[in-house]
Amino acid sequence: MGHSKERSSAGDPVRTLELLWRVPPSHGAGRGPKQRSSVEAVVAAAIAIADAEGIGALTMRAVATELGLTPMATYTYVPGKAELVDLMLDTVYVEMERADLTALPWRDRVTAVAAENRAMLARHPWVAYLPTTRPPLGPGLVAKYDHELRAFDGLGLDDVTMDAALTFVLGFVTSVARIAGDTESAATDSAMSDQQWWEHAAPLLEQVFDARRYPLAARVGAAAGRAHDAAYDAEHAYRFGLARLLDGLAQHIEGHRVSDVDR
Repeated sequence: MGHSKERSSAGDPVRTLELLWRVPPSHGAGRGPKQRSSVEAVVAAAIAIADAEGIGALTMRAVATELGLTPMATYTYVPGKAELVDLMLDTVYVEMERADLTALPWRDRVTAVAAENRAMLARHPWVAYLPTTRPPLGPGLVAKYDHELRAFDGLGLDDVTMDAALTFVLGFVTSVARIAGDTESAATDSAMSDQQWWEHAAPLLEQVFDARRYPLAARVGAAAGRAHDAAYDAEHAYRFGLARLLDGLAQHIEGHRVSDVDR
């Protein structure tokens, strides 16, 4: 499902923003023949392909085939794959469920934001592998960002720290989603579960692995393997990591509150 050389904001910035915000092209394209499809249909087809086969399977030709268009006709809606990827991301962001955070304690707000992103990445695993250091600045991203910052609003954090705290949370969720996706891909590609893989590998490992030389690895690895029936359990990693993340944020937030009182 996973790895890709694609990234967000790799296309023409002006044309991408025009498409994201549905602004008519600045070059003033003519009316032309009646169109058989729409930008929304092209984006929906592209998301369906990426969800089913991974973003590596996404091409303009594949989208055209999905819609019953010629590849050249598809370019009348979106100028290229780079701009299409940004439209896909922003559409996914628009469609995310957003809980009402208003009356929740801050820990519950952060937990809700993490859960919303985890659910989105489960529906669209390819998103976890797209570098977004230059995010698509469309309506979906802006709404998502504004909503998620509310998890840290009113806690005494300055604006830069609020942004950093949100980045910290989203980075954790994305990291767990990537490893979960890699685990699922490994099972699919090898046609065997983690447990089956370990059963096949165990006889040779017993010959080459010296538990006396690496006692911690032997003891802890065996305990984790028994607990998870695998080397990695995404659900356990998420629960454990989120709890530690919240504890770490609590120290920082409470420290800011104490500083504010002392002023």
